[in-house]
Amino acid sequence: MADSPNTDRPDYESGVQGKDGMELRVWLRLLTCTNLLDNEVRTRLKATADTTLPRFDILAQLERHDGPMSMGDLSRRLMVSNGNVTGLIDRLAREGMVDRTPSPEDRRVQMVSLTADGSKFFAKIAEDHRDWVGGMMADLSADEMKSLYDLLARLKESILAAEQKNSLEAAE
Repeated sequence: MADSPNTDRPDYESGVQGKDGMELRVWLRLLTCTNLLDNEVRTRLKATADTTLPRFDILAQLERHDGPMSMGDLSRRLMVSNGNVTGLIDRLAREGMVDRTPSPEDRRVQMVSLTADGSKFFAKIAEDHRDWVGGMMADLSADEMKSLYDLLARLKESILAAEQKNSLEAAE
């Protein structure tokens, strides 16, 4: 495969030069791929289901969780602030997609779960989402997908190790 993607669209890699280090080039390639996938999924969610990626992400987390989930846990899993989640949950609750109830252990904690309508809606868009992502990755073989997955796991480990090292050094 060529070093430069075959596209007329400017992206994070547009300014990369041969003299740039491989670390920078990999980082920009990852950002470019993430943004291309993200933008296409956002566009298709809006066009086919009149919804957004953050709403889809909330429904996905709730669908995968066994039982109700606290707003705090939802925020942590989505890696966003409680305020971001609260507004989305408010709208999803008004639309009948989720139920929100106080926790029996601590009435200050709100627990969220999918309604039957929310589950049905999510099942449909999740199937579409799988098809879209699969289509965007269709030019990769099963072996290439496995290799990429394994390499990204190694990259994740490396990032976490560097993060931990940085935290330890900052604490000294």
